[in-house]
Amino acid sequence: MEAHTGDRLLMHGRTVGQHDRVAEIIEVLGDGGAPPYRLRFEDGREHLMSPGPDSVVQHMEPPKDGQPQ
Repeated sequence: MEAHTGDRLLMHGRTVGQHDRVAEIIEVLGDGGAPPYRLRFEDGREHLMSPGPDSVVQHMEPPKDGQPQ
């Protein structure tokens, strides 16, 4: 798993009825984009986490030149 500051981490619910959670990666503490990551959730809480196999990094690409954000 490789992530960069500003990417999002999607954590799938593990049981029926448990919602997916999304957090912004605000700091990458491993070498070469590897975990652990410092995450900020939508409610403002921050956690240090090494995500498991039920998680996916959503890379946030910078806008291309000449295109609005």
